[in-house]
Amino acid sequence: MSKQHFRTQRGSPCKTERAPAQKKIVKRHKYDKNVYPRVSGVVAERRKISCDHERSVIDIDKEDVNNPLAAVEYVQDLYRFYRLSESSIQVRDYMYLQSDIDEGLRMKLVDLMVGAHHRLELAPEILYLAVQIVDRYVSMNPVTRNEFQLLGLSALVLASKYEEDFVPAARPIEEYVAVADGVFSKQQILAMEKSILEKLGWTFSVPTMYQFLIRFIKAAVADKEMENTVFFFGELCLMQYGMLRYPPSLLAASAVYAARCTLEKAPFWDETLKHYTGYSQYQILECAKQLSRFHSKIAGHELRETFRKYLSCERDVVSLLPQAPSLRF
Repeated sequence: MSKQHFRTQRGSPCKTERAPAQKKIVKRHKYDKNVYPRVSGVVAERRKISCDHERSVIDIDKEDVNNPLAAVEYVQDLYRFYRLSESSIQVRDYMYLQSDIDEGLRMKLVDLMVGAHHRLELAPEILYLAVQIVDRYVSMNPVTRNEFQLLGLSALVLASKYEEDFVPAARPIEEYVAVADGVFSKQQILAMEKSILEKLGWTFSVPTMYQFLIRFIKAAVADKEMENTVFFFGELCLMQYGMLRYPPSLLAASAVYAARCTLEKAPFWDETLKHYTGYSQYQILECAKQLSRFHSKIAGHELRETFRKYLSCERDVVSLLPQAPSLRF
């Protein structure tokens, strides 16, 4: 054994005894009994709140796990990318650059685009991309009144070519010429199409309001009437120049909220919608109120393409729905 464990007594060199073991001293904080229970209680409460939140959020992709087209493995990352990239292409105030067009003329053009899009029976996402193309082009290039309508028609042609899954589904340019009553020739449309491609640098893979609308409609567990009401509010957004100050995701969330308020779907906003949209009720309230105000005026407005489109039984006559009392100023 080591020398540390023995001690030799004086006068008795052969006699040894075991040294007494030193007791380990543990210092305790005088507030142990009071502090630690409080800390553990806060942690437990936070865990409880987190678990309650997770239980209240519906997994909207659960039923699509076996659907390869739904891309469930990537959908969350995809929409995170949309949210990050939407600000880079968001168009804001540009009318100060223009001398021959104004907000009223833009509203008239979008109304004509809604009518042409409806008559040609194009896919819904084409309209949203076409309006975005118009705004992006005009934000970097002065246009005249005569060019403006040609721009809208050519934007529909380009958006159709981009969004359609296969070439035969895209309408021939002659049909666009006919829907514009022959005001523009095929050569004029192709020339404007080339100008758009050059100005926008062939960049069309950008998030529009439509991408967010379809995701948020799914989060709202919407029936057919509610889906039509959401798209009605979405197209009202397209017509209003002032709505360009909001990002597409916020406009889409506001359209869903306005639709739920209009149809009195309680609760108007829940944890599932907050989770998937990324917006609280407070963040979208102002925009939703503006949409509701546009809704209250659309029936008597001179530009009625959107109103007539959603007046059909196919779209549940949602344009005749009364204004939501909770969204009145």
